[in-house]
Amino acid sequence: MLDHVFTDAIGALRDAFEGALLERQAFEERFQMDMLLGDMRWETSYGLPGEGLPPRVQADITLSWPTWSQTSYRLWYIDEPFDEPPRIDIEIVLRVQRLASSPDPAMLLSVLPTESPPIASEPLHRSGPTIETVYPPDLKEPEYAIEVSYDGCYEFDEATLEDGRILDDHFSAMGGWISSTLVRVGDLTWDFLPPLDGGE
Repeated sequence: MLDHVFTDAIGALRDAFEGALLERQAFEERFQMDMLLGDMRWETSYGLPGEGLPPRVQADITLSWPTWSQTSYRLWYIDEPFDEPPRIDIEIVLRVQRLASSPDPAMLLSVLPTESPPIASEPLHRSGPTIETVYPPDLKEPEYAIEVSYDGCYEFDEATLEDGRILDDHFSAMGGWISSTLVRVGDLTWDFLPPLDGGE
């Protein structure tokens, strides 16, 4: 990987998830760069072990590094003053899928806190739920999914810019929080369809 605070954050978050024994969905991982605007984005998905493909409950994670953050980081790197410290925008989507009937959003929200544990000093904030319906070509037996996102940002201070290892401490709680949250969500009474590949 490149020697860059954004890739350091990716590595710290990946270590936190793997330390919590979450299973990475390798084909869902992407690193993208907007060639016109310069924004960078990393997307990945994790589920509980043994869930099969696709997992019935999973977490979709997106880290975004906007162009202005790169400008601030470059100014810091060459010892120039900058107006705002660089920042990573974070979105974590908790998703329940492969449902045979339309889910009750209140049931899901009953086990989800309004905020995540803080990342450094700031938590992520919960949004309202979204319910998805997917119909087959014959319009019979649709498949349902429900998801809730947590959004926020991680702002770099001077110490973290100088020592990327601090990110490990700041992101370490996220792995355990997501793992325990996926277990609580999976333990709810859902009407799941049979897995497509593997799992129970």
